[in-house]
Amino acid sequence: MKLWLLRHAQVDLPAGLCYGASDVPAHAALTLQAAQAAAAVLPLGLPVWVSALGRAQALALALQQLRPDLGPPTTDLRLNEMDFGQWELQAWDAVPRSAFDDWLADFAHHRFGGQESTQQVIDRVAQALQALRATQAREAVWVTHAGVIRAAQFVLAHGAGPIGSVDQWPRHAPAPGGHVCLHC
Repeated sequence: MKLWLLRHAQVDLPAGLCYGASDVPAHAALTLQAAQAAAAVLPLGLPVWVSALGRAQALALALQQLRPDLGPPTTDLRLNEMDFGQWELQAWDAVPRSAFDDWLADFAHHRFGGQESTQQVIDRVAQALQALRATQAREAVWVTHAGVIRAAQFVLAHGAGPIGSVDQWPRHAPAPGGHVCLHC
């Protein structure tokens, strides 16, 4: 199975802010550019799943308008970005070094910001991948976020985990508005 992973466009926030589960908008013109780029490469008639967050929803809607053969996207909360809790919408450089140290010391289970751990993101992405495989689709599209894309890469490389350390976390995710195709 091929899984196309589309990352939402650049958000309309000042640079350097932590945002994950916060429902912040993406730049409209960049969303259209991302949809046009994806529309040019996606095969016909693929099923589409999308995060519930507005920045991903906007890309899925723009894509559907350009490519009605893809059909209406199905919203899946498992495709939402990681919840960074108290650090949401805070400047990354304002987060105390000790918060990062705690996260890196127990990368799998520490809830950075108090809400969600890396392993919890991996678990829900693994469940979404399992559900996708059950559809027996040959190809599909997820419109989602960098953390979910990295979690999908981890699951496909290592299984559902648990993740042993930050060294196992995939470094690459497409830039905002970009995409990658994985083989499941």
